[in-house]
Amino acid sequence: MTHKIDGGLPAARPPEAAVTSATARAGTERNAPVGATTATDSVRLTGEAEGLQALERQLGNGPASIDIARVNAVRSAIADGSYRVDSQAIATRMLDLDRELSK
Repeated sequence: MTHKIDGGLPAARPPEAAVTSATARAGTERNAPVGATTATDSVRLTGEAEGLQALERQLGNGPASIDIARVNAVRSAIADGSYRVDSQAIATRMLDLDRELSK
């Protein structure tokens, strides 16, 4: 069994033929209004997603328990280069959080 490979591509239709056949299928009336289709998609949130949305709304309503004076002090310290990171305190808190999450 042998196959001949000629390297040629199949002949493409001329653009005029494509337009003519599409117009024939779609019809010639272009002035009629097009009706909208009704939406059938729906979204259902999980309990976790609803909780996150509630938290987002709550945080968006105000500065909850944010200490604005502390935030401004930290910003100032970062800006002038005097802010120091306590790596030991961060590591301790990360380990505490890990213990809490693994319970």
